[in-house]
Amino acid sequence: MPFARPRCPPAPRACALHSLRRTPRSRSPPCWTRWRSAGQVPDVAVTAEYLRANQPSPVDLVLLHGWAGSSDCWRPLLGALRVWANVTLIDWRPVASVHEVVDQVLALAPSRPVYVGWSLGGQLAAALATQAPQRVSGLVTVASNPRFSAEGSWPGVAPAELASFQHGLARNPARTLRRFITLQCQGHAEERALARQLAAQGADWSTPALAAGLQWLAELDMRSVLPALSCPQQHLLAAADALVPEGLGESLRELLAGTAAASVETLTGTCHALPLAAPVALASALHRILAYQAPATEATVAAQQAPVSKQAIAQSFSRAAPRYDSVAALQRDVGERLLRLHPAVGRPPATVLDLGCGTGYFQPQLAARYPEADYIGLDLAQGMLSWARTQHPEGTAWVAGDAEALPLAAGSIDLVFSSLAFQWCYRPDLLFAELARVLAAGGRCFFSSLGPATLHELRDAWAAADGGQHVNDFLQPAVLQAAADAIPGVRLTLHSERIVLRYDKATDLLHELKTLGAHNMNSKRPSGLTGRQRLAAMVRAYETWRAPSGLPATYDVIYGTLEKP
Repeated sequence: MPFARPRCPPAPRACALHSLRRTPRSRSPPCWTRWRSAGQVPDVAVTAEYLRANQPSPVDLVLLHGWAGSSDCWRPLLGALRVWANVTLIDWRPVASVHEVVDQVLALAPSRPVYVGWSLGGQLAAALATQAPQRVSGLVTVASNPRFSAEGSWPGVAPAELASFQHGLARNPARTLRRFITLQCQGHAEERALARQLAAQGADWSTPALAAGLQWLAELDMRSVLPALSCPQQHLLAAADALVPEGLGESLRELLAGTAAASVETLTGTCHALPLAAPVALASALHRILAYQAPATEATVAAQQAPVSKQAIAQSFSRAAPRYDSVAALQRDVGERLLRLHPAVGRPPATVLDLGCGTGYFQPQLAARYPEADYIGLDLAQGMLSWARTQHPEGTAWVAGDAEALPLAAGSIDLVFSSLAFQWCYRPDLLFAELARVLAAGGRCFFSSLGPATLHELRDAWAAADGGQHVNDFLQPAVLQAAADAIPGVRLTLHSERIVLRYDKATDLLHELKTLGAHNMNSKRPSGLTGRQRLAAMVRAYETWRAPSGLPATYDVIYGTLEKP
């Protein structure tokens, strides 16, 4: 049964910080929140990777892996899911209590997502829905049993077999993990290949964490929780599951018989490791369940397209590369102001990303400031990168890439420097989500960009001449702030200043913009060449701005700091 569309209240915030507040503990938590491991299980922080949808979407999914797993189990689904949903991948370990893991997940998750949990992750998702119902809009469990261990007529793994796993783990963890993985893969056409994938994902689990997870499987019982949930719920089972008995589907239907917004579905021809064994079928099922929240229509998406194409930006700046530095006085000045605003303090970064590096002008300054750091220069324009390589050939990585889809690993960057590049990013939700993804914990991005008042004199002069679109559009600071506020786990601070340049003639400004590669690339610009009469009319209109010092050209410069605490 599809979920009823949730009403999503705004996430609570302190100032601009989008770290969601921890849900207060109830005075008498359910029994499943009070269990604590008898052993010493190290508290391993829950971590999150936030991936924005490829187009604006109201749907948020939080994906939780199972015992001895990792968020990598969901990666085969991402291409299909990100067409219509924002995705948060959670990596978690069983710390002292289920309650504390729930708190840590809530601190990193969006305000009110649908939680999707595989195996033990399904029980964790149900715990989230019980502990913080106001923070959960829906629940989907995947190959998950609310009571993993059989009890009475309830189908599950035999308690003796589960105890055997626990005893085996104490004696030989590696062998026990292999045995469990074999059962997860049983019934799949390529069991060995699937087993290798699962083994790689469990490599980072310590023996105490594995033992605590088995204890959760032995003791957690969510059967009384599910019928009482206020959110819609869907339970997806695998027909050839060696860990979840065939009769569970019927037992779940009986358990949820009086629950209106609940349903159970069995996917045929697949095993317990459903996300890896049948990613296409699982992604299709999730989309079907949430079809009511499908993304905007094609017409709406077309209306939201960027006014300047990435291809046009890359081609324009590639052509400009050899002459760019000859006219880039403002760009150098703004970048140097940005560096002065952020002196090198605290722990030196191990990796510095110069995002929108252009010709590599700031590479020597960044290298001198952070001599021990690895420098990566990244730009959309291949021509700029080719020029940068000739100017700075030693010890530097020059990478072609889009700031809204960075070709970098999650958590791999300590510091991002970006000067006058973000104004070409018209999807700030994607931009800040990507920065949040690649920044390591404690990482920062400091940047400069251009605001909508940039070149307003030129815009007004062209409007008086022919009413056409001759100046590129740039985003309001409030739009940037709202986009960053919607990204879990980061905070953005902004301030602006106006910088006014002076020119003898309006045509001098036009020549400079064209040499920079920053001339009018807007898709709504007039087609064909600008006629002499229209150009002359613009020049006359611009003259109304003349002062004794010359013709002004205002740059609305935005400075920002994005932090990932």
